[in-house]
Amino acid sequence: MQNLVTVYYFNDKMELSKTKEGNLMNTLKKYAPALIFLAIFETIAITLWQTLDNIFYLFNFTYIGGFLFIGLCLYINKFKHARLVVQLGVGLYMLVYLGFLSNENMQIEGFWYYLFLGVFEAATIHYAVAKIFGPLFFGRGWCGYACWTAMILDLLPFKHPNTPRKNIGFIRYITFILAFLFVGALFIFHVPNIERVMFYSFIIGNALYYIVGIRLAFAFKDNRAFCKYICPITVFLKPMSYFARIRITVDEEKCISCGKCKQLCPMNVDMLDNARSRENGTECILCMSCVDNCPKKALHS
Repeated sequence: MQNLVTVYYFNDKMELSKTKEGNLMNTLKKYAPALIFLAIFETIAITLWQTLDNIFYLFNFTYIGGFLFIGLCLYINKFKHARLVVQLGVGLYMLVYLGFLSNENMQIEGFWYYLFLGVFEAATIHYAVAKIFGPLFFGRGWCGYACWTAMILDLLPFKHPNTPRKNIGFIRYITFILAFLFVGALFIFHVPNIERVMFYSFIIGNALYYIVGIRLAFAFKDNRAFCKYICPITVFLKPMSYFARIRITVDEEKCISCGKCKQLCPMNVDMLDNARSRENGTECILCMSCVDNCPKKALHS
C-alpha cells in the first residue's frame, strides 16, 4: 500500500513538473517577438557602451528596447493602446530628454552636422540604427512606434485616409536636400556658435514639422500626410525598407478580398500583394491595423 502511495505521489509530481514546463514554454513562445526585440537592443546597448566607452549608450538603447518590449507585451495581450504607449515613451524621451534637455539635434540636420564633424555619436548612431540599417530588419517600424512627430499626428482624428494618395511625394526630396544644404552652409561660411544654431534649428524645425503636419492632416483628412509627402527621413527609410525582414504578408487561401486592410491602412499599402514591389510597400509602419481587423485572420508578420 505504501509503495502504491509513493508511486502516485511521484507520478503527480512528474505531471505537475511537466505542466509547469509546458506553461513556461508556452509563455516563452507567446512573448518570443518581444524578447527578440529586447535582446537586439540590449546587444546594441552593450556593444556601443563597450566600444565607445560611454555608459550613456547602455542606458539609451536599454530604455528604447525596454519600451518596445513593454509595448509588444501589451499588444500580445490585446491592449488597445499598446503602440501609443511606445510612441509616448520613446518619442518624448527623444524629443524632451535628448533634444531639449541634452541639446542634441535629433532631426536630419543633426545627422548631417555630426557627419560633417566626423563624429560617430548622438544623431549619427541614432540614424544608423533606426533609419539606415535598422529598416533592413524592421522596415519603417520607427515611424510607427518611435517618431515624436507622428506621435502627435496619430492623435488627430483622420486615422484612415479616405482619398487616394496625392502625387506630391517629391517634396520629401526637396526637404532632404534643403536640410543638407542648410548644415553645409553653416560649415562653409564658418557660422559662429554653430552648436547653438543647431539647437535652435531643432526647436524651430520641430515646430514647423508639427504645424505643417497638423495642417496637412486636416487639409487631406489624413493623419499621416506629412509622413507621405514632406518628411525627409523617408529618403533613408524607403530603399532599406524594401528589404525588411519583418513585413506583413497575406495568406491567399484565407483572404476573401474584402479590402478592409487597404481601407484601414494609414499608409495606403496594398496588403493583398505579397511582392516587395507592392504599391506603397516600403511605407508600411507595422501599425498592425490590417492584422487586427482582418475578418479571416489572413494577415500576419
